[in-house]
Amino acid sequence: MRRLIPTGDATRPVEFAQDAQPVPAPGEVLVKVEAFAPNRGETFLLETPEPGLMPGKDVAGLVVQAAADGSGPPAGTRVVGHPPMGGWAEYTAVPTHSIAVLPDEINAVQAAALPLAGITALRMLRTAGAVTGRRVLLTGASGGVGHYLTEMAAAAGAEVIAVTATAERGARLRELGAAAIVHDVADADGPFDVVLESTGGSALAAALARLVPGGTLVWFGQASRTPATVNFFDLLAGPENAVIRHFHYAGAPYGPDLATLLRLVAGGRLHAEIGRTADWSQTAEVLIELRERRIRGKAVLTIGASR
Repeated sequence: MRRLIPTGDATRPVEFAQDAQPVPAPGEVLVKVEAFAPNRGETFLLETPEPGLMPGKDVAGLVVQAAADGSGPPAGTRVVGHPPMGGWAEYTAVPTHSIAVLPDEINAVQAAALPLAGITALRMLRTAGAVTGRRVLLTGASGGVGHYLTEMAAAAGAEVIAVTATAERGARLRELGAAAIVHDVADADGPFDVVLESTGGSALAAALARLVPGGTLVWFGQASRTPATVNFFDLLAGPENAVIRHFHYAGAPYGPDLATLLRLVAGGRLHAEIGRTADWSQTAEVLIELRERRIRGKAVLTIGASR
């Protein structure tokens, strides 16, 4: 089979290579990949790839070999999956606890846009607790996670104020339920009960200062790639006794959360924000566009059929 492997060359970050089909473990299915979606974190890993790096954590396709231990769906089932690696290939092995069966009304392109960003948003809202009637500040909101967070939090009754770099990127978030869009944390009219922070650098301290006393900041990223500095005494000016929670989405099983996301999409309550769809022969070009933030929403690459 063919798979995409890192090159270490910023001008063409991946290239095709021949490889043997993966041999699934007893609790894994073999999936013929129809579509996959790169994530921004993967673009960082491709800058200085470690030996043996095989990217690809968001896939959708057809089960062609059922799990030997009897878990999971039979061959011929359309699924979305979140394997630990190796999804940018014609075939990939996925643990059965990390897949969900696709309903007929959701195609492979929509499904591939869901796993990492959708699971992150879903689990982060659970971490934040009940948001109904609460004011929520979301930084870095124009990415895939931000779109899902905005739509789900607004649907749950939160007043979401989203921080985006441009008005153009904020327009869709308004449609998804954001109460207001600002382009700098300093312009956000606090205080807020919850801050969901993904930028790092100076944005974290500025967002933290806008919490209510005893409020919670959930720190889930550092897109600026700049460490944050927090002054203890600044918190005494308002958000004293604030809670800062480090958040990382990872932790199997992913299947139940994928099933939840599919149910929301099928019911019209969650929308996969797809900014670019292309054949996987264009993956290198798409990765460069992602790195340079020229794609709004998720990019999805297709391999063969992707109905």
